[in-house]
Amino acid sequence: MIHNDEFSNATLMITGGTGSFGNTVLKHFLQTDLAEIRIFSRDEKKQDDMRHELQAKHPEQAQKVKFFIGDVRNLQSVKDAMHGVDYIFHAAALKQVPSCEFFPMEAVRTNVIGTDNVLHAAIEAGVKRVVCLSTDKAAYPINAMGISKAMMEHVIFANARVAAEQGGTVICCTRYGNVMCSRGSVIPLFIDQIKSGNPITITDPNMTRFLMNLDEAVDLVKFAFHHANPGDLFIQKADASTIGDLAKAVQKLFGDTGTNIIGTRHGEKLYETLMTREERLRSEDMGGYFRVAADSRDLNYDKFFVKGEVHTMADDSYTSHNTTRLDIDGIVNKLLTTDYVRACLNK
Repeated sequence: MIHNDEFSNATLMITGGTGSFGNTVLKHFLQTDLAEIRIFSRDEKKQDDMRHELQAKHPEQAQKVKFFIGDVRNLQSVKDAMHGVDYIFHAAALKQVPSCEFFPMEAVRTNVIGTDNVLHAAIEAGVKRVVCLSTDKAAYPINAMGISKAMMEHVIFANARVAAEQGGTVICCTRYGNVMCSRGSVIPLFIDQIKSGNPITITDPNMTRFLMNLDEAVDLVKFAFHHANPGDLFIQKADASTIGDLAKAVQKLFGDTGTNIIGTRHGEKLYETLMTREERLRSEDMGGYFRVAADSRDLNYDKFFVKGEVHTMADDSYTSHNTTRLDIDGIVNKLLTTDYVRACLNK
């Protein structure tokens, strides 16, 4: 539940705000007492579509949403949009695994340098809180997208430390798995293939993935917003499924057109890790969430050699292989929590 007093007359900025996450945040926050919600992104077509949809569906609240064309890669454009901002949800990212694999420097420019730009501008502008969005692919990364997001997390924690020392902006991070039906995800692809009468394409049926819907992703960000200390990493406990069972669940809803196994794509993992063994050692179980506290050590290494550190990691990481595994009926129920799937069933 949003605490209106915290948002009363405040200004919230969402970077990458025209994406799936930004649209869901708007759904949650339009009815609060926020004075202004700033959508910051580089795609004027998506901004125009979003503006018209808001005016049509929410005419009373549409005027509080302001649109800023800019790119997180461009520090000046970020600074220009940040005057008077109280809170930021930083969602701008390149997140397609294959495209980042072929163009890794593009991932670095957006995910790493872009995040550093946002955080420097936020600290300079006196923003109160910044919640950054990361991905399970940042834990034990094997692909360019995950590596760029892992580096992004280190940029976040370094900036959080500096901001905390100055007594200013509170910066934290959230990490979650695949968000069902977000742009570029596999479920819309499966549905399109079935509706076209084609077999659905599966990379590896034994591959596992976490399953979260967009509302849960926003809930994680809200939880982090309310509970964060500087440099905290928040992880939501999530169910998972095999890709094979996910395909069967989609076919149970939309029809069985057969399957083709096409093999893994560039940079894909067999399973996803939300929390590493090293992070799990310093994590706090907060019910539906884990909080991983910032590593408070500094560059004074001598004391660690003198005192020694026996425990460096927990017995196991938190992965899509060892979390709660949904069966096909469970996946169907999970799919039905998404607006996208319900809308496709009604067409």
